[in-house]
Amino acid sequence: MPRHAPLDSMDWASSISIAPSLEDAAAEATAMLAARLSGKSADLVLAFVSNRYRDEHAYLPTLVRRGLGSGVLLGCSGGGVIGGGSEVEHQPALALIAASLPDIEITPFHIDNDDVPAAGDASQRLGGVLGVAPADDVHFIVLPEPFSFEAEPLLSLLDIHYPGGRTVGGLASGGSQPGDNALFLGAGVYQSGAVGVALRGNIEVDTVVAQGCRPVGDPMFVTAATGNIVHEIDGRVSIDVLRELYAGLDTRDKELFRHSLFFGIVMDRSRQAYGRGDYLIRNLLGVDEKTGALSVAAVVEENSVVQLHLRDARTSAEDIDDMLRAYASSEFANSGTRPEGALLFSCLGRGEGLYGKSGHDSDVLRRHLGELPIGGFFCNGEIGEVGGRSFLHGYTSSFGLFKAATR
Repeated sequence: MPRHAPLDSMDWASSISIAPSLEDAAAEATAMLAARLSGKSADLVLAFVSNRYRDEHAYLPTLVRRGLGSGVLLGCSGGGVIGGGSEVEHQPALALIAASLPDIEITPFHIDNDDVPAAGDASQRLGGVLGVAPADDVHFIVLPEPFSFEAEPLLSLLDIHYPGGRTVGGLASGGSQPGDNALFLGAGVYQSGAVGVALRGNIEVDTVVAQGCRPVGDPMFVTAATGNIVHEIDGRVSIDVLRELYAGLDTRDKELFRHSLFFGIVMDRSRQAYGRGDYLIRNLLGVDEKTGALSVAAVVEENSVVQLHLRDARTSAEDIDDMLRAYASSEFANSGTRPEGALLFSCLGRGEGLYGKSGHDSDVLRRHLGELPIGGFFCNGEIGEVGGRSFLHGYTSSFGLFKAATR
C-alpha cells in the first residue's frame, strides 16, 4: 500500500560506514542519519550494501528498521557504494540515504519479467503491476537484478505511460553469477527481478547523465541500416568512413580509437547543432570485414544523425564537469533553487579504476551544487534520461536530483 509522508519540509541525509560487520555498519550509519534528520521521520530509506557483506544481507531490513523505524526501505548490493560524502570500493561498506518526504505518496513494488505487460495491453495492466495508475507526475527509482530482469522493456513502458515523470536507478552489482546479488524492499530480500518505488506529490526529479565521451569527426547521416547493423553512412560503406576518420586523428586519439570507440546517435533530429547530452552513446560491437557494415548495441534507423565518440579518463572528467555546470547554471537561473538530495548511479568501470582516485564524481557534484546529501552505488548498468527517453547505459554516471515541486 502507498505511504503518505506528513505535510512538512523535505529533508535528505546520507551516511556511510565501513565497519567489518553489517550489524555494526548499520548501527553506525543509522545513528548518523537519525542525528542528521533532527527528529524527522525517515519516510524512505535507500540502502546500498557492499557484496562483501553477502552472508549478512538477509538481516539488513531488520537492522535498518531498528535504527530508523518503519520507513519504506529500497536498496541493493553493489560492487562499491556512495554515501556520506565518500565513494567506497573494494572493501565492506554500507551507504544509507534517508529522506523525509512531506506530502508525497511512496509506492514500493517488486516485479519479475513475467509481470511486465506487453506494449499492447500495458495501459490497462501497468498500474496494477506497479501499484500506481499511469499519470504525468509519477517518478520512479528502479533497481533491477542484472542476471534475471530485462530492464529496457520496463523503462520504455514507464516513459510512455508516465510521460511527465523521471526514472533513475541502476542494476545491482557485486555478484558474478545468478543469486549473488541482493535486492531489498521493505522487509523482503530478493535475488531476482527488480525493486523500486514510485513517488508522487510534492516532488520534482531532475536528471543529469554524463556518458563520458567526446565526439570526433563530424555528424553524419545513416543512409542504410537494418536493425542494429549500419551498412552505409553518408552514402558510403561504413568501414570506409571509419578508416578515413582514423587517418585524420592525432596519435593519442588513434590509440583510443583502437579500444575506446563508441557510436553516438542524436535523439532529437530537429536540432540544428549537437553537443554534450544530445547523443545516446552505444557500444560498437564489431565490423564485418566482408561487407564493411558496423554492428551497434542499439537499433539504428535510417536517416539518423550519428557521430563517432572516444572515451578516456580526461574526457569523462570533462564531460561530467560540463554537464553539471550546465545543469547548475540553468537550474538556478530558472528557479533559484537547488536540489535537497542526490542519488548517483555510477558504472563499475568509473571510480578509482578510471580516475585513479576515489570520490571524483561526487566531488564534481558538490563543486557545482554545493554541499548536499549524496548516495548511490557502482552499477552493472545505469538508468537515466537522454533526449527525453529513459535508457540503460554503460560507463555512465547518472544523477537523480530531488527537490520539492515548484508551485
